[in-house]
Amino acid sequence: MLLTREEMTFDFGGAKLDPERDRELLGWMFNQFLYGEMTGIQVGHWLYDAPDVNAARFLARQSLEEMQHVDNFLRIMTSLGLSPGEAHWAVRFLSTGMMGGSWAEHVALEMAQGEGFVLMAFYGVIDTLDHKPSVEILRRAVKQEERHVEFGERETAKAIAGKAWLRRRLLGLSLVSMWGVRKLAGYMAKRTNLPDGTPHPVMRHLPEFLALANRCAELRLRRIGVLDRPLAELGGWRRAALVIEAYGGKALGGLARLVTWPLRLLPGWPKKKRLTDHYLADPHVAGFRLPAGAEPDVSDA
Repeated sequence: MLLTREEMTFDFGGAKLDPERDRELLGWMFNQFLYGEMTGIQVGHWLYDAPDVNAARFLARQSLEEMQHVDNFLRIMTSLGLSPGEAHWAVRFLSTGMMGGSWAEHVALEMAQGEGFVLMAFYGVIDTLDHKPSVEILRRAVKQEERHVEFGERETAKAIAGKAWLRRRLLGLSLVSMWGVRKLAGYMAKRTNLPDGTPHPVMRHLPEFLALANRCAELRLRRIGVLDRPLAELGGWRRAALVIEAYGGKALGGLARLVTWPLRLLPGWPKKKRLTDHYLADPHVAGFRLPAGAEPDVSDA
């Protein structure tokens, strides 16, 4: 990944989440994770749009991993005596509402940025939850999430190469996702105290933790190449213009697809090329070789 575990780690000062004391809070937290992993069904949509064989293989594996994570969180919740419930609107917005409209938007917003936020949350729970079985499950899941983020970073950098307009669009959409994180922070700020009114040892750090999450998102954008300067150097009007340009471009694209829909039904009208149209030219297929010393399997089995 373009960011290290250390860069994405918040120091909670040794504070812990207690499975008994924090049962309601943990139920809320794990239900947000559960919803996020359930959105793994969206991977199937992007598998259809995969630009090459390696990307298609990665997405096929990712879809299976996301469904495994669903079972992992159900296992954690059951062991803690928790029940599945609804996700907060901000989490639904960040997970489903920010679903990309193109391959570039998918890898940038959902994989690099979205799963980057999730990964930081995983790190935070691993570092604070006082329940070893659950922590061990999360440690295994983290390795897969890290691969998802790395893939998103790499594919985003490839997608924006030589396309300044796409870089601006992804930056504008990323600003909206960071706004969503701030809204979630505002909601969670109400949960920073224990029932007796004293500050919760872990949750009192939440505003600073979510601020770090947005700083890491900004740093990731800079290292990918989507952002060429600190966000602090972009004034409010410039940020608003980027968001308007991003959604304006998406709206115009949608209108163009609507207007040309009857034409796209015509046999000679150019259609979007998918992997099934150009797989023979794919480097993995065209350049496939057996490993050195390997013998071809000619058995009937």
